[in-house]
Amino acid sequence: MPETPGRRVPRRTAVATVALLVATAATTAAAEHRPPVADLRADVNQDGRVDVTGVSDEAGEEVWRPGRGAVFLANVDDDARRCRLRPGDLDRIDPAVDERLAACHDAADERVDGVRDEADLAPLRVPPAAVGDQASGHVEVPPAQRPYVRLFVRRDGALRVLRGPLTARELRAGVELALEGRDVVRDPRRWDGEVTVTLTVTDGGRRTFDRVRLKVAPVLFQHDLQRAERIFAARPGPGLGVAPGPWGVGDRYRPREWRPFASSLVRAAGAAGVSGRDVTFTAGTEQWWRDIWRQDLVEPAVASVPAPGGGVHRMRVLLRAPVLWAPPEGGEATLSRSARLLFRDFRGPDVGVVQQYTPGREPSGVDLQNFTGNFESVPPYEGHPQGRVLFGTAPHRAPDPAFVRMIEAQGRQPAITIDTSWLLVGHVDETVHVVRARNERGWTLAVADPRQAVELLRRAQRAGEGGQRLFADTTAERKPAVDALLGDDAFLAGNEEAARHVDDQIEVLLRETGLSRRDLVRVPVLYATAPAAPGAPKGAIAYSPSVANGLSLTARDYAAPDPHGPKVDGRDLFREATREALAAGGVRVHWVEDFAWSHLAGGEVHCATNALRDTSGGAPWWGTAVTGRGGDGQGH
Repeated sequence: MPETPGRRVPRRTAVATVALLVATAATTAAAEHRPPVADLRADVNQDGRVDVTGVSDEAGEEVWRPGRGAVFLANVDDDARRCRLRPGDLDRIDPAVDERLAACHDAADERVDGVRDEADLAPLRVPPAAVGDQASGHVEVPPAQRPYVRLFVRRDGALRVLRGPLTARELRAGVELALEGRDVVRDPRRWDGEVTVTLTVTDGGRRTFDRVRLKVAPVLFQHDLQRAERIFAARPGPGLGVAPGPWGVGDRYRPREWRPFASSLVRAAGAAGVSGRDVTFTAGTEQWWRDIWRQDLVEPAVASVPAPGGGVHRMRVLLRAPVLWAPPEGGEATLSRSARLLFRDFRGPDVGVVQQYTPGREPSGVDLQNFTGNFESVPPYEGHPQGRVLFGTAPHRAPDPAFVRMIEAQGRQPAITIDTSWLLVGHVDETVHVVRARNERGWTLAVADPRQAVELLRRAQRAGEGGQRLFADTTAERKPAVDALLGDDAFLAGNEEAARHVDDQIEVLLRETGLSRRDLVRVPVLYATAPAAPGAPKGAIAYSPSVANGLSLTARDYAAPDPHGPKVDGRDLFREATREALAAGGVRVHWVEDFAWSHLAGGEVHCATNALRDTSGGAPWWGTAVTGRGGDGQGH
């Protein structure tokens, strides 16, 4: 620094000034040669946004764990409603139709279909970086994970598929990226649902990288304590079919008396506070309208991720039943055509349909174990914050292994299995239903009790009402008297055998859930052994409408099939026993008339209906870990 005339600079000041200039020059030189710092950000702290100015999303970004780690959705809905059925798709006997319908969804193309579709993508950010003009960045996932995700980058104001490097100009300005999940986890041996995204920045021959780990949202079953938001059932149509295969139930048991069923279901929903507009009835396909089993088409589930502001973004994922059907005239087995209604009536914004089955598997009879009435769930309890899946199985009559593997691969709802092989249809919903309870966990199981039903017959007999007839106020061909049933040793022995099978199911359920016997709600159901038709399994079926096989409308409202039991003093004993048992847990019963519509064909209210439920309010899966006992009760 030159001296100013008339003023002398002290020596120590001059030395300090020189030192400062040298240090500044050294710092500038170091900055010019400092390696670029790659910085990739994701929503690691799970608050629904990416922090690009602070450090809240930095720690632990390379390893995913509950409570810390970015998540993303499988983008399997149809936000733009571009996926449409072609004429004839519902009834065409061709496996290629099912594959084409299932393959159409938002992740099947490279477009982002508007704001709603963009909300289904996981945000990634690269903060602005000081790089040279020759710098470039590469964002990649490992080759084995690439089939399951897609990367987008915002350029010219729009999200476009990321191809090639990020430019120096983009790195200096900061980059907005998005990750799209292309599928759910189906087989953990192929993909475990986690993805590592790596940013590599090269500048002046130097290279640095940063990586984040993300996890796809599991597909989780809803449960019966959650309020029904939309209820759906069948209505008559022009078709002729009932059940595919050589042993359909025939005209004798064709669904009939739809109006009493529909009106009583709407009335029950209204009493529970569910609007009649939210109860819909649709016919099946042109050929197969009589396949009225809406519970057996699909198991509704949900996938969710954090949203900004502490919210949750949810997508319904409808799991199509893996039911195969072999054409009677021969040819390749295809999935049950009735479930194609899911693509017509439900797929759209925030609703996707997923199908998973074993190609080439020969259907067993009418493939009863694979109907989704055989797949239910129990609500959350200690160690299982998302609850558990429940399904029926047996060594020689088990559900499709590919479907079961997909369910178990979600990793959040360990399965419980019970033996349903003794039942003709073989579904868990025939004997067990989750209901509200006044116990520590807030729920228990309603279970079918043949012994109680027989005892109620005896009570009627002791009251001098042995001549009372079951099903007296229905159009049933047979209306047996109480005395006749109690005098039928084979009938009584069959009900005792059914009771022993239910006992075995209860042992498993109590062991797996930690419920006690005093928690159980027992409801009266009589069983009979169905005569085996050619090619059909032999087993027990509900003789009286099974009140355990009903539809939960809310946690406090239960739509049960009217049992039409014996009466004493004008009061239906089966109705009264059911009402009192459920009332102890604060549950109101609403009776639905399903005798001619579904009971005579082998099902009940639950089998003939389905519901999309309000899944909000539960513990977010990304912040909790499964710590309780997993596995199933049968050792399968």
